[in-house]
Amino acid sequence: MTERQHHHTGGGNMAMLDVFPFQSLRAQISPKAKPSSSDRGLVFHEKVLYLKALKVNPEKAFRLNPSLRSAPLSTLKSVTRCLSSLRIPRAAMGRILDMHPSLLTCDPYSHLYPLLDFLLHEVPIPFPDVHLSILRCPRLLVSSVDLRLRPSLHFLTRLGFRGPHSLTSQTTLLLVSSVPDTLLPKIQFFESLGFSRLEVSNMVVRSPGLLTFSVENNLRPKLLFFFREMNGDLSHLKRFPQFFSFSLERRIMPRFEKLRRLGLSISLEDMLKVSDGAFDAKLLDFRFRFDHRNDFYKV
Repeated sequence: MTERQHHHTGGGNMAMLDVFPFQSLRAQISPKAKPSSSDRGLVFHEKVLYLKALKVNPEKAFRLNPSLRSAPLSTLKSVTRCLSSLRIPRAAMGRILDMHPSLLTCDPYSHLYPLLDFLLHEVPIPFPDVHLSILRCPRLLVSSVDLRLRPSLHFLTRLGFRGPHSLTSQTTLLLVSSVPDTLLPKIQFFESLGFSRLEVSNMVVRSPGLLTFSVENNLRPKLLFFFREMNGDLSHLKRFPQFFSFSLERRIMPRFEKLRRLGLSISLEDMLKVSDGAFDAKLLDFRFRFDHRNDFYKV
């Protein structure tokens, strides 16, 4: 048994990978010889039609991926076959390829297979959920496993994303974030407020979306409003870190203003987690009880 064969034996994901048609796919995707000069116009036209059928903008694709002009049509088809084998729906495939046209000329075996191997065996994500990770974050397909995804995985694992809090198809989008430029500054932002590293860890594993928000455009404005307008206390944020996940303009500000006009004070969770209808019903209930109590004292 070779070293590679030994690596891919055992385990549910391993077995799934063994039957995954990469070897047969590789035989299908070997690039053909370049067409002769007399056929290049026809081949180019066929590529344009193929891209349009995928709902990919040909002009944009050729501009962002110049090597697409000289690539044989078989190269494009090999990529779409591979994505289809990963259970990516054709409609979504077109959106992904239009967003990342560099994929159109990639070698699926050397470019996409390492990503699949990483998601299955290192994260790990069950094979039936791999396509959900990709659909949620297509940037996974164009991110380097060695330079971006694996370093981010190690950082997130140390932060607390392990065991029952391990990454899932819903949170693998965090892997495309740079550790020094994106993830670490957000951790440092929360620590600068007075949170310990353990408290920050507990916050982000409960609300992974916190690591996707911009500090300057999202987190800091909410924090300023919380302290200046709501006279909030840091302990409230520790109990309900999901506060940062709600829209400042569409939920936090308007609901707080309604409470302030009525002279009411409730927990952040009660203020933000319920739907608009439930929140308004809660306010009506407060007002009814307040008015009823006043009528009682008048009697």
